[in-house]
Amino acid sequence: MEIILTQDVDKVGSYNEVVKVRPGFARNYLIPKGWALVANESNKKMIAEKMKQYQAKQEKVVAELRAIADVLNNSVITVGAKTGTSGKIFGAVTAIQIADAIKKQKNVDIDRKKIHLAEEVKMLGTFSATINLHKDIIATINVEVVAE
Repeated sequence: MEIILTQDVDKVGSYNEVVKVRPGFARNYLIPKGWALVANESNKKMIAEKMKQYQAKQEKVVAELRAIADVLNNSVITVGAKTGTSGKIFGAVTAIQIADAIKKQKNVDIDRKKIHLAEEVKMLGTFSATINLHKDIIATINVEVVAE
């Protein structure tokens, strides 16, 4: 039986994919849970239209993220930290602090979960960080840690 998945289902398929499964699995499990629709002509047309709209939205989002990546790429973000006499930071500089600094300095909201530091930042200096904005769009920034 052919069905159209309305969400990602492990070991079956992904969202809006047309897959063949056993009829009992479709009728008794996937369709009652709302995870699938029967793949008739009207549902196929409806999914095709949804996919067209989804693609248009995705292109718009990707264009916005590319603009953000252009602003952020190879920029230097300054983060202040409390330090001891030897230049060692009390604690460490985290992704939350970097996200706040980006918001203040570049006026761009970045989710802290998307910021990945190459190494733990526990000293003063300049460090590299990557920001995964989208699966295809990655921005690289330099984080300069200075004493407060």
